[in-house]
Amino acid sequence: MKLSRIFAAALASVAVLVGAQAQAQPYPSKPITMIVPFAPGGIADITGRPLAAAMARLLGQNIVVDNKPGAGGAVGHALAAKAKPDGYTIMTALSSITVIPEADKVNGRPASYQMSDFTPIALISADPTVLLVPYDSPWKTLRDLVEDAKARPGKISYGTSGLYGTTHTCLEMFAQAAGIKMLHVPYSGGGPSMTALLANQINVTAQSPGVANPHVKSGRVRALASWGAQRLPSIAEVPTMRESGYDAEFYIWAALFTPAGIPAEVRERLTVAVRQAVQSQDFQKAMTGMNTPINFKEGKDFESFLQSDGTRLAEVVRKMGKTE
Repeated sequence: MKLSRIFAAALASVAVLVGAQAQAQPYPSKPITMIVPFAPGGIADITGRPLAAAMARLLGQNIVVDNKPGAGGAVGHALAAKAKPDGYTIMTALSSITVIPEADKVNGRPASYQMSDFTPIALISADPTVLLVPYDSPWKTLRDLVEDAKARPGKISYGTSGLYGTTHTCLEMFAQAAGIKMLHVPYSGGGPSMTALLANQINVTAQSPGVANPHVKSGRVRALASWGAQRLPSIAEVPTMRESGYDAEFYIWAALFTPAGIPAEVRERLTVAVRQAVQSQDFQKAMTGMNTPINFKEGKDFESFLQSDGTRLAEVVRKMGKTE
């Protein structure tokens, strides 16, 4: 009986030792999942995939991209917020991540997540969106579109990445500035809304330059304006919203987040990996191919950017009001 107790105690000690060794394994010791809260083909996806590939090489573990579209990004955001904070779930999100909690408040519904549910790791890019129409549309300028929308309130359709998503917010910002009403058609991401425009299923959409430029250059769509402070070098002939007379400025940014509460050493490891990834030749080539400039921020700089941009966009959402 005494020997049995000694044997059991020895087994327990071994189990504790094995568990401690497992916990002591350096991060990362297994594959990482990157949630992309939009469908394939949009800016979050085409930024997240080359970022995942570059980070995987640096971290020595596979990073599996998992598209979780829906509700303007809220489905994927909520999944990431609820994931275990161990560094094995990360997320490439867009600016809509700061908008949706305010939208939940405006609509009087329980919040699917709060920004405090995340640890911000780094800003990757920030690009002004571009307003697009089919090339055979009757609108040659933004003024043409506005005048038609005023003559036919609610008749001109615009497609977006989802309710209160990135492109919904910027198009409503423009509509507020122009004093017009259009018909909102939400999709599961920027990719599907671009496909719908190319198929003439909608009249207007907004996209990042990386998504928009190939279709503008091919002659399949016409760009009427961009939301930037200056014209985009890649489509320098296209005026800004402000040049066209409308006070609307918006940037579609992509950034890396994790669930809140990850260990400090894991956060630092991920931050270093992102910093090195965006400097890699392969990632820079991917961004250049999309005409998307890298705009890297980390730490306090990124947190300050999140605060100021989120405050500005929340005002747009409050003006939008309840939307179904």
